[in-house]
Amino acid sequence: MVEPISAIAAALAVGICAVGAGYAEAKIGVAAVGAMSENEKFFGKGLILTVLPETLVIFGLIISIMILNA
Repeated sequence: MVEPISAIAAALAVGICAVGAGYAEAKIGVAAVGAMSENEKFFGKGLILTVLPETLVIFGLIISIMILNA
């Protein structure tokens, strides 16, 4: 059985990572759309930079799984 403090720690690990990734993705998305509106060659770079902060959420998910299995 999972202790309540472990469940809270796992939820915070994912939640804080998701909030940080959302904030970063919003800022990057605005800049990427602005760059693509001026020059269409920036589509690939903008797409990669927009998806990159989502790795933070994956890391948070891995940490939460490690916390719950400890």
